[in-house]
Amino acid sequence: MNQTIESLLKHKSIRKFRNDPVNADLLNLLVSAGQSAASSSFFQAVTIIRITDHEIRRQLASIAGNQEQVKFAAEFLIFCADFNRSKKCCEGNGQTATEGFTEQFIVSTVDAALYAQNVVVAAESVGLGICYIGAIRNNPKAASNLLHLPQNVYPVFGLCIGYPAEDPAVKPRLPISVVLKENNYNSQGDASEIAAYDRILKKYYENRSDNQKSQTWSGQMTELLQKEARPHMRGFLTAQGFKMK
Repeated sequence: MNQTIESLLKHKSIRKFRNDPVNADLLNLLVSAGQSAASSSFFQAVTIIRITDHEIRRQLASIAGNQEQVKFAAEFLIFCADFNRSKKCCEGNGQTATEGFTEQFIVSTVDAALYAQNVVVAAESVGLGICYIGAIRNNPKAASNLLHLPQNVYPVFGLCIGYPAEDPAVKPRLPISVVLKENNYNSQGDASEIAAYDRILKKYYENRSDNQKSQTWSGQMTELLQKEARPHMRGFLTAQGFKMK
């Protein structure tokens, strides 16, 4: 096992950070590592907004369910799926851009995720910790107004980066046999594997150093799927120009 794989296997979300700043050159290097991610058709359909204004941080933390790490991490970045830039290129060449297609939404969203994960891998390789903030989508319209996002751009998630002030245990993942299939989608044997995994994760939750709870993965999924999953997103995306044609 090499250092890259070892670092990946040790990934954990960090929610408490030291006050130490991230060097500007290092931050730029992390962003450059993100730019090296694969990009469908080379659209590079991502814009990152670095939030240094304390009041904007406070408002974004409020949108994201008052997650304190948004306010106090050394760096907080918003990753935006961005088709505005490529649209302007098309118009600059005297052509009319086609807009609102589902594929454009998928391409830009995947680009943002790949970009961010490269940043995360690079950050963790130098001893930094991270925490994704998907809850920025609790009120994407308010976040977009705060960030002055134009049409064909939307905030996919936030990312906290900083030096860890905690060392939580690595959260167990589903068994490889459940997620890795050969030639077709075959779920035979998954039920017993997931039942065993439920016992492992329940023990992890009960024994971890913070936010202990008694819950299984199956139970967690059951709770999540009984709730509406941000039903406002479709209307918001349509208004932003992602019309899913």
